[in-house]
Amino acid sequence: MANDKKTGMRQGLANYGDAEFSLFLRKAFIKAMGYSDAALERPIIGITNTYSGYNACHRNVPEIIEALKRGIMLAGGLPVDFPIVSMHESFSHPTSMFLRNLMAMDAEEMIRAQPMDAVVLIGGCDKTVPALLMAAASADKPAILTVTGPMITGSYRGERLGACTDCRRLWGQHRAGKIDAEEIEEISGALAPGPGTCMVMGTASTMALVSEAMGMMLPGGAAIPAVHADRLRHAEATGARVVEIAAEGLRPRDIMTEASMANAVRVLQAIGGSTNGVVHLAAIAGRLGFDFDLAAMDRLGAETPVLVDLKPSGQHYMEDLYKAGGLTAVLREIEDLVDTSCMTITGKTVGENLAEAAPAWTQDVVRTVADPIHSGGGIRLLRGNLAPGGAIVKQAAATERLLTHTGRAVVFASLEDMAARIDDPDLDVTADDVLVLQNAGPKGGPGMPEAGYLPIPKKLAATGVKDMVRISDARMSGTAFGTIVLHISPEAAEGGPLALVRTGDMIRLDAPAGELELMVDEDELAVRRAAWTAPAHTRATRGYAKLYFDEVLQAEDGCDFNFLRATPRPV
Repeated sequence: MANDKKTGMRQGLANYGDAEFSLFLRKAFIKAMGYSDAALERPIIGITNTYSGYNACHRNVPEIIEALKRGIMLAGGLPVDFPIVSMHESFSHPTSMFLRNLMAMDAEEMIRAQPMDAVVLIGGCDKTVPALLMAAASADKPAILTVTGPMITGSYRGERLGACTDCRRLWGQHRAGKIDAEEIEEISGALAPGPGTCMVMGTASTMALVSEAMGMMLPGGAAIPAVHADRLRHAEATGARVVEIAAEGLRPRDIMTEASMANAVRVLQAIGGSTNGVVHLAAIAGRLGFDFDLAAMDRLGAETPVLVDLKPSGQHYMEDLYKAGGLTAVLREIEDLVDTSCMTITGKTVGENLAEAAPAWTQDVVRTVADPIHSGGGIRLLRGNLAPGGAIVKQAAATERLLTHTGRAVVFASLEDMAARIDDPDLDVTADDVLVLQNAGPKGGPGMPEAGYLPIPKKLAATGVKDMVRISDARMSGTAFGTIVLHISPEAAEGGPLALVRTGDMIRLDAPAGELELMVDEDELAVRRAAWTAPAHTRATRGYAKLYFDEVLQAEDGCDFNFLRATPRPV
């Protein structure tokens, strides 16, 4: 008897004007893959294959897929993997953020276009997890997330190293002349010793942990090292669970809610997470139909101490967090601050998952609330006449004395201008100045590059200067550190106040008060504003670049494309 239910091979048929003929053709061609009729009657589980020869973070994806398939088949499903865009931070020109929305569109449309009763999303490198969750929110097909996992640490002459906080620290020493060209090349072979994502609290680690906190990943999955056998066992369990959610009809929008997003923000603050997490959570929220509340993030941060002692805010690495109990150890410490009634992909609530977890044990990676790494949240919202739409600073990774600072602006009009002048021995700059980078935002970069970590001018670095106040409309890698103001909105390329700053202007930062002020009178700013013109590169005429510049939103909306939001912003 024919099965009329739109599941399995019967869903999303190609349009030929005859549904039965469409199904006949589909089966004819899929049988060329060697499937039997019995196999094709099982629930079909899609798997996003994000392997790429350019992406070391995803080197272990083939192994993960095999473990997923084992779990799916043992649970009675038929696994079918399919390729989608894969991005690595170092192999994405001009930036991975420029391409994140493209990956989200690819994943969403392939999930819609191909027959599957549920889908496993394999994320890892920074932008892949948010892109997949954005796609899942929009497609709203039963979905579960897993990740490739963090790298294990490397070693150089007895020193434990990890990408990419130590990349930046050691490169800074190279720029200061303390490490020569031969040695820095040798060090480059020790920083990333195997597959997986950066093993510090960078964006990849942050997004894995907040995704688990939101409930989209089976408990424990965020911190398991990429090379550990538990990574494959977790994938097998994920495969078994996805067959169950296909039958249950549990969908991303049942799990990713405003309440679970608040839990994610709590965890973002408690782990000392990457500032990029703010942008990505805002984009996911927009796909779900609500706005990400920066002021609420700030309030939650004030209540939530930084507890995880990981670089760049602390000393340890992700494999140490795994050994300490992973996210569960964090959630237990802040259990009174999270909504434990939120549903998760297990089919149980956050509270039920915590109750079923193994008992805690003695460890020194996750601090107690009484003994935090930093009080008052890892990330602080800033507002003022320089950032009407907001800006943020990762105060947990900043130099405390610089969080309240007034200094003279030294302005770089673009990335190219900065590259040309930052190491000029004649650059007029002192350690008390404020380095300002313009035109590095969503449109100005383009793609909001991770250029907010402006290098210390070489002549200052050579004297031992390790930090200065630096401000921009750019992003910063979660692996970076310093007193760095990011995501200034509106960006300079949109004519925001940042575009009006000139060398010699005074800028006041008061992070404890949440203030960022350009100390120039309004009459002078009006004169500068009248003379401003948008950068020429923002007027693209074709291809993806035109779509990008026409549709990309500012940081507070997650840099998503306006037309992809559940409710687009008025134009």
